[in-house]
Amino acid sequence: MRDALAAMTQDEGNTPLTREESLELLALSEVVIRKAGYGRQAMVRSARGAGASWNQIGAALGTSKQAAWEAHNRWIEDQARQHELTGYEGFDPDQASEARGLAGSPD
Repeated sequence: MRDALAAMTQDEGNTPLTREESLELLALSEVVIRKAGYGRQAMVRSARGAGASWNQIGAALGTSKQAAWEAHNRWIEDQARQHELTGYEGFDPDQASEARGLAGSPD
């Protein structure tokens, strides 16, 4: 991977990535970003379940409580939409309702 990323520069001796290689790395990075985002929101849910305030969560994420709450609620809605579209991925209506309840308001 390091060699592939290093080859992105046009220095002498480096072969640039092909279109296919670039697209493959782009798709891979998207998977990594999605998985990391899901893990982040799972930890937010865990923190809320343990009694953390949105102010504490925002501080842990380096943002405001409002921004942390809004991002989490967007994620919940995305999970609910995903279930509506696929019938099996994301949050079913009961899970979405439970997640909204746990999220509460930006205290």
